[in-house]
Amino acid sequence: MTVLPKTDIGPPHYWEMLPPVIQRNYGQWKYHEILKPGVLVHVAESGEKIYSVRVGSPRLLSLDTVREICDIADRYCEGYLRFTSRHNIEFLVSDESKLEPLLQELHDRGLPVGGTGPSISNIIHTQGWIHCHTAATDASGLVKSVMDELYDYFTTMKLPAKLRIAVACCLNMCGACHCSDIALVGIHRKPPKIDHERVPQVCEIPTVVASCPTGAIRPNPKQKSVEVVEEKCMYCGNCYTMCPAMPISDPENDGVAIMVGGKVSNARTSPMFSRLAVPWLPNNPPRWPEVVETVKKIVEVWAERARPGERMGEWIERIGWERFFKLTGLPFTDKHIDDFIFSVPTFRTTTMFKY
Repeated sequence: MTVLPKTDIGPPHYWEMLPPVIQRNYGQWKYHEILKPGVLVHVAESGEKIYSVRVGSPRLLSLDTVREICDIADRYCEGYLRFTSRHNIEFLVSDESKLEPLLQELHDRGLPVGGTGPSISNIIHTQGWIHCHTAATDASGLVKSVMDELYDYFTTMKLPAKLRIAVACCLNMCGACHCSDIALVGIHRKPPKIDHERVPQVCEIPTVVASCPTGAIRPNPKQKSVEVVEEKCMYCGNCYTMCPAMPISDPENDGVAIMVGGKVSNARTSPMFSRLAVPWLPNNPPRWPEVVETVKKIVEVWAERARPGERMGEWIERIGWERFFKLTGLPFTDKHIDDFIFSVPTFRTTTMFKY
């Protein structure tokens, strides 16, 4: 019997949230299999079963939507559901007779079931223009636009392998998208605009100087303000977090970069970081046609040519980056070359460079 800790600090113990069938068979699961896209059955050594039904959802949910989801879980799952790390909803059904009625209700309500096996899962993303002050692009709108085009890959399992797409609306990457098959990253291309009159009124100059990770900000005693050395600035926007008199957003120059080839899984090959594929595409809300078209092209080329089970990064490593650029029609530019002033460790990863 599991003895739960008695404390009023922190969240409730996870054991209290588990369905009884999982509690009874904890650590004693024999196997699981995908019955159809979005529907898995988990079989315990005792013979008991539980079904998980994966449903796509937006990351930002209204209270009405949350109540709707909970009502569905009360009717078919004894109230048990979970959210995955990519914001999918998983209904946990222990009564097999309720599985098909649940699927029918989800269909009637327009809630998509899928995202399992060789398919695209939900697109994880950051705050975007709704909540974040340093966002270079929107997150929710961009995700909606991309997913509308790739929706068929969510409800089916016809891709070669898993496809994970993530969106970070600035280079701080709080969406962990640097380890996704395709990463959409909002980028600034101009240094912050300094309001020299407001800086001494609303900003603590030593804190602003210390906030820059590349040392691009230095005091400007004559104006009782600061100045930015553009050659050192990497446009991260961290200074704006410390000083609201240094806004970095720019409607004309902000845009989206696309990176490819990352993964967290260590199956078959080690985890991989994504690499730059497209340096910049314009922000064209509300549908971002240039970004959507490029992402769809990359996905379709990979889906057509990859081997079964081969993630995007593994496919690119097999065919070579030169052929990847040729097949996708993406131009290779000087922006793909890492020439940043602090990239000396990158240069020294090859013995071809002599000092």
